[in-house]
Amino acid sequence: MLAGVACGALQGVDACRVDLEIDLARQGMPSFSIVGLAEGAVREAKERVFAALRNTGHKLPPSRITVNLAPASLRKGGSGYDLPLALGLLVAAGVIPQQRLNGLFVAGELSLTGEIKPVPGVLPLALLAKASGAHGVLVPKGNAAEAAVVAGLDVWGMASLGEAVAFVAGKSDPCPHPCTAHDLWTQADHWHIDFAEVKGQEHAKRAIEIAAAGAHNMLMIGPPGSGKTMLAQRISTVLPPLSFDEALEVTKVYSVTGQLGEDNSLVTQRPFRTPHHTISDPGLVGGGAHPRPGEVSLAHRGVLFLDELPEFKKSVLEVMRQPLEDGNVTISRAAMSLSYPADFMLVAAMNPCPCGYLSDERHVCHCTAAQIQRYRSRLSGPLLDRIDLHVEVAAVAYDDLRAAGKGENSAAMRERILRAREVQAGRYAGSLCLTNADLSGKWLEEYCRLGAAEHAFLEKAVTTLALSARAYTRILRIARTIADLSGQKDISCANLAEAVNCRTLDRQTL
Repeated sequence: MLAGVACGALQGVDACRVDLEIDLARQGMPSFSIVGLAEGAVREAKERVFAALRNTGHKLPPSRITVNLAPASLRKGGSGYDLPLALGLLVAAGVIPQQRLNGLFVAGELSLTGEIKPVPGVLPLALLAKASGAHGVLVPKGNAAEAAVVAGLDVWGMASLGEAVAFVAGKSDPCPHPCTAHDLWTQADHWHIDFAEVKGQEHAKRAIEIAAAGAHNMLMIGPPGSGKTMLAQRISTVLPPLSFDEALEVTKVYSVTGQLGEDNSLVTQRPFRTPHHTISDPGLVGGGAHPRPGEVSLAHRGVLFLDELPEFKKSVLEVMRQPLEDGNVTISRAAMSLSYPADFMLVAAMNPCPCGYLSDERHVCHCTAAQIQRYRSRLSGPLLDRIDLHVEVAAVAYDDLRAAGKGENSAAMRERILRAREVQAGRYAGSLCLTNADLSGKWLEEYCRLGAAEHAFLEKAVTTLALSARAYTRILRIARTIADLSGQKDISCANLAEAVNCRTLDRQTL
């Protein structure tokens, strides 16, 4: 007897339809085989499924069983095929009707006792089910809230194989899991950290406001203990809130990596990722023997903070150049090519020298010029090309530390940043640019026009400071953002002067 169950295979952060077909024949020697490019975890499903069926009171007759996972050219991995396989076997054996599985997508891992365990990638599966016209999905109870984020789709969460069999057999009629997206959305603006907690560092906070308003990448340079990490941790609090579509994009990444819990079925706040400097190439950009998203993808639509930037391996930093340019990561293998989203804001921090005290008036730096040069040369020119702002973060003065009042809070900064982002959205509507950080070529010339006085000022700055062509481009981008924050239509000399001041490394290379 034949049976069919719809399920899905992950390709990057999206799911592709897989039809699990089962042929249960009573003739011939009993056997079990899986075809259709199944990886190890899928082939091992036989042992889990048969034990779960036996321990929940279901006994299959001796048969020649053939399981086909179509399309056969698509690689299938993971343990999410256990529940579809178990239900398909019961349909093929005539225990439950096929009709109840039509229009349903199924996923879940089985324990030997019949408990259904959560699996990664349920949100992409739910989105696939809705796009395919299915009326619902049958998933582990622990994944039900995640799947229920997709509106217009019935989601049934099952805790055990017995519950799933009773539902498919029509012996029980549980209510679909309620859609919780709106309730989660009301919690999106709750942050437990705030810029009001930062003492002093007004220059650095202003640079962060400019970077956030134009989606510019940023490098902070300062001695240990100056507050670089504290500042970086609060950048997400001033970025524009995620739209629902952006939240789905981010949640899909966390879903396929298995980092969504039952209490966090939708990522509603912009991610903040801070990998250690010992991270490997696949750990940062993704890949590996079994490809999965890396830190740049987990930071999608959020902030990737690299502390002690020169301490990262040079190869790790160099592989990050392509994601910074394209906003996605492409992992190529002999049998497949996967793409992961990686549109993030890079925020990095470093010391001015190996000991860290070159710019600190309270400490003596004993580093030689050669040591400082070697330390800074770990950052390649192409990588620095992709960082618009280089900002000095000085040690905090004692008067600032003992000040009783609080600084400006994140809400006030975010309000100005939102206004600047709205200006950019209107200006670049219908073009390939989204923010000022995307400006280049003809777009830079069109949207960053300067008057005679501004041209004269910038020419003097370029000549006096011996600025490169890339520095010229970055200064125009930053000045455009500063003008947007001020509500100015045209770029002024004051905007250009502040933009030049945001390029510390250009002035230090004289």
